[in-house]
Amino acid sequence: MKKIIFILLLTSFSSVYGQQKIDYGNNKAAGKYYNIRGIKMYCEIYGKGKPLLLIHGNGGSISSFNSTIPYFAKKYKVIATDSRAHGKSTDANDSLSFEMMADDEAALLDAMYIDAAYVVGWSDGGIVSLVLAMRHPGKVMKLASTGANLWPDSTALAPSLWKEEKNYYDSLHNHTFITAKEKNDWKIFMLDWLQPNIPLSALKAIQCPSLIINGDHDLINLPHAVQIFQNIPHAYLWVLPNSSHSTLLDHKDEFNKKVDDFFSKPFDKWE
Repeated sequence: MKKIIFILLLTSFSSVYGQQKIDYGNNKAAGKYYNIRGIKMYCEIYGKGKPLLLIHGNGGSISSFNSTIPYFAKKYKVIATDSRAHGKSTDANDSLSFEMMADDEAALLDAMYIDAAYVVGWSDGGIVSLVLAMRHPGKVMKLASTGANLWPDSTALAPSLWKEEKNYYDSLHNHTFITAKEKNDWKIFMLDWLQPNIPLSALKAIQCPSLIINGDHDLINLPHAVQIFQNIPHAYLWVLPNSSHSTLLDHKDEFNKKVDDFFSKPFDKWE
């Protein structure tokens, strides 16, 4: 399932930022909590320039962007967030939704007095970026969404992933969870098992230039990514060859440059 894959792939590790090793997601010098919408949301800020919001996937955290932050911090004000119920952003509620998480990101930008930002979202973060642009269009200048899906069945997800998630659900849905971590882990899993539920027609509300990204061996079926691209008014589709769901890790140099070019160049002249 996506959550387990993210935990395996995205365990926090130190990376190089300039000449200094930084433990992204655990950097007190760059970190700050914001009291928004009933939670304490944690983020870290790097660099100066136009704001760039990074939104990680299910089971991930700021450390998911170890290969992304150093590149973009050279010219952007990078705002890397721990989503609600992830990382250091705790949440005592009993359920999650992508709409809730998108509203969190918009509220965070308001709290930081930022009118609008560029947005990069990965996996569940890619979904959140789309919903953010739908619900708060003025907050997103351009978005790059990689590995996002609009509904949670096997027409959108790789059938093997859907079966794995179903087996996990069947094995635990009658289980009584005791600890706060168990309850939180189940809540995060259920987010992907039941959601999102976004009709293609809803994508028409996204008016900002959008770059839809998918690996050719992604956990998200390529025809589904094509549908997302086709239904956003101002969108490009970029399919990375020889890439898994982890496009920004599998091809980090190409990913960073391509997304940067997309943000930097006028939409109709981007190649």
